[in-house]
Amino acid sequence: MKKTRRKKKKMKGIVLSGGTATRLFPLTATTSKQLLPVYNKQMIFYPLNTLIKAGIKDILMIVAPEHSGQYLNLLGSIFKKYSINISFEVQSVPRGLADAFIIGENFIGDGSVTMILGDNIFEDDFSVAINSFKTGAHIFAKRVSDPERFAVVKFDLNNQATRIVEKPQQWISDFAIPGIYIYDKRVVVAAKKARPSARGEIEITSLHNYYLKLRELKVSSFHGEWLDAGTFDSLLEAGNIVKNKGLYKKFHPIVEKAIKEFNEQLKILAKKKLN
Repeated sequence: MKKTRRKKKKMKGIVLSGGTATRLFPLTATTSKQLLPVYNKQMIFYPLNTLIKAGIKDILMIVAPEHSGQYLNLLGSIFKKYSINISFEVQSVPRGLADAFIIGENFIGDGSVTMILGDNIFEDDFSVAINSFKTGAHIFAKRVSDPERFAVVKFDLNNQATRIVEKPQQWISDFAIPGIYIYDKRVVVAAKKARPSARGEIEITSLHNYYLKLRELKVSSFHGEWLDAGTFDSLLEAGNIVKNKGLYKKFHPIVEKAIKEFNEQLKILAKKKLN
């Protein structure tokens, strides 16, 4: 009897773009941080590009209620003709990064999911890691000069992760965990079991440690640019790096076409209003 090959579950994507972004006030008094420009494109297109490059067709945007209309106007149908489906959920109260998987439970279903933070920009292409993912969890690490600002991972002599801590007060490691994470469907259960931290949030490190205890957590280091555009200085630096290293030229053709078409439509509408 022939064995039937089990069909691989489709990878889905989540972009978390909620939050209040008080460090960028007053710029964020009228719009979402992730809709601010980084050189010649809105910030949100950079994480979307990372997912689309990896062939992800179903993407959930999690947004704050006060900016949901702006996201819908920009992204509601921009990729529709390219068979990339973007849906939206509102995160009324920021409850931590892990809350995204509770909000997205029905969206994730029985498949796997790659979540990326809406203000994280990467030079590296994560397509191989995303497309080869089977089960467990896969996160990434990058050596930084200020690890106390991030969740960090400690490795043993065999480069295996042994400990993960959110913003440690004492030095543990120089390897920070950036805002891109790949999980199987069990991440929803892990998020629901996670207890809020001292700051009242469901920390993403709870999910990493859930899989670490199961010995199903893979951590890969990378060396390309990782830009977290959350302050005035880092937003300016991100724009300069994107320009100087030509990252704005490395978008997937679908993303480039969709943005160009959207901009042309805006110009046509503007001309009609003037007539």
